[in-house]
Amino acid sequence: MGRKQADRGYVIREAREEDLPEMVQFLAKLALHVSGGPPHDLKESEHKRLLRTLHSSLDDPNKLLLVAESKHAGLVGMGYVYIWRSQGIWEQSGAAEFKSGVIDDIWVEPEFRGLGIFRALLRDLVTFAEQHHASELILEYAASNKEAKAAWTKLGFKTTGVRAAAFTSVVKQALMESQG
Repeated sequence: MGRKQADRGYVIREAREEDLPEMVQFLAKLALHVSGGPPHDLKESEHKRLLRTLHSSLDDPNKLLLVAESKHAGLVGMGYVYIWRSQGIWEQSGAAEFKSGVIDDIWVEPEFRGLGIFRALLRDLVTFAEQHHASELILEYAASNKEAKAAWTKLGFKTTGVRAAAFTSVVKQALMESQG
């Protein structure tokens, strides 16, 4: 990691404490990109929560936060992967631990796309996962994000399930109504 892409004018390196506020802004941009919402500032409580989450990842040996830094423009992208351990109870009778690399977020500023930054970030995230003996990579993207689907499919990712979400209050209400 920390390989220079001198001919391209950027460096991929591990994130540092001083990078975190800008990384929170990248996460906000990613969320707005996915939702299609208009640009707006994060609520202070959400900003602080994201800062705490990223900060706790800096010293965790099972997590890697990377940034792409341009010589002239500062930070222009980020990537995040963590190692997830699970027991393989579904496929065999004995317990076996499986490790997956979960790619949580990758963001490259729009004006810096097409320069190889995404691939350079992803290459280092994959290397980290391999070094931690992860046998697979997992990620999520919004079903409406056609750009993400095209990019990840081209890299060999296949849909393996469906993630459904509901507010706990909605599920609780439905349970109460079905008792009647």
